[in-house]
Amino acid sequence: MKRVSAFHFAAALAFAGAISANAADTVNTQGPAVRVEKLADGLDHPWAVEALPGGGYIVTERPGRMRIIRDGKLSDPIANVPKVSARGQGGLLDLALAPDFATSRKLYFTAAMANDQGSGTRAFSAKLSADEKKLEAVTPLFGMRRFTSTNIHYGSRIAIARDGTLFISVGDRGDRARSQDWQDNAGAIIHINADGSIPADNPFKDGGKALPEIWSKGHRNPQGITFDAKDGKLYTVEHGARGGDEINQPEAGKNYGWPIITYGRDYSGAEIGEGTAKEGLEQPLQYWDPSIAPGALAVYRGAMFPEWDGDFLVAALKFQLLSRMQRDKSGAFVAEERLFEGNYGRIRDVVVAPDGALLMVTDEDDGALLRVSRAQASND
Repeated sequence: MKRVSAFHFAAALAFAGAISANAADTVNTQGPAVRVEKLADGLDHPWAVEALPGGGYIVTERPGRMRIIRDGKLSDPIANVPKVSARGQGGLLDLALAPDFATSRKLYFTAAMANDQGSGTRAFSAKLSADEKKLEAVTPLFGMRRFTSTNIHYGSRIAIARDGTLFISVGDRGDRARSQDWQDNAGAIIHINADGSIPADNPFKDGGKALPEIWSKGHRNPQGITFDAKDGKLYTVEHGARGGDEINQPEAGKNYGWPIITYGRDYSGAEIGEGTAKEGLEQPLQYWDPSIAPGALAVYRGAMFPEWDGDFLVAALKFQLLSRMQRDKSGAFVAEERLFEGNYGRIRDVVVAPDGALLMVTDEDDGALLRVSRAQASND
């Protein structure tokens, strides 16, 4: 697929004047006007949201809490969430509902956890009790094999494949070399079964060249991971350094280059690695320079906005926006529309709800859950 720099896009910055996070705002876009509704606020750095069957939402807060939101009311924290390492970029991170959640009550989550050596990313499964007040059967599924004292670049999000297996993004933990160490699961996309075992199609399932749970390597800090529901392809979005945020399509056993190749520079301005390309290392499908600090990724396949079918939606922290990446029939990125820039705070997560609306959370001290739906046409 074609690689394009967002710096060279004819990007449109679309919003209707200065809007505020009131109960609901109407925002113009290049296509339909949208309604942005605040469903809840008072959240402490929310990281992830999922729509619950039958209505309501479940969110994670980075200090270590899960909560239910129904009818604008925020529940007490759900009990039995493991104690997380809420330092720096660490804490309670992503959340994903099992495909059969409506009957099984099963969910998955990731967190930065601590031990005597420091901290690292772990993933768990659990069941939400029928009264929604506690987690039951909390079970560790995956843990980084090397914990360190740094408190950055944990990743970490979860994507569930059609076969029920889990893909989990893990950052390099602030140590670039770890992304090229195939006996280290930092800077990698991890692939495990729902019980934590190793899938038969993993490229290194025998544990020879690489750890058996590794799917791909050479990632910096991937904080978005998702499947395109139409064709089942896996995509990630990850933070670059100073420039070099990337969208990738991780394939089994492949190396995505960090820190040997990158389109970014060190924060000091110094060059990183050996340039932007090298034989045997994969190119991104898309990169941004300057960085937008991507926090999450969704591929739109919903009924509410048919104009956006197949577009990539990237939550961005740095410019407090949602980037709508438009693709042509070949799948190549051809344009970018930047929505909500600077109006609602740092957008950490974006998901497509069952009705096709978008759900977003803002990573702030007083974080909010927002719903983006199609605005009603005016009769005037």
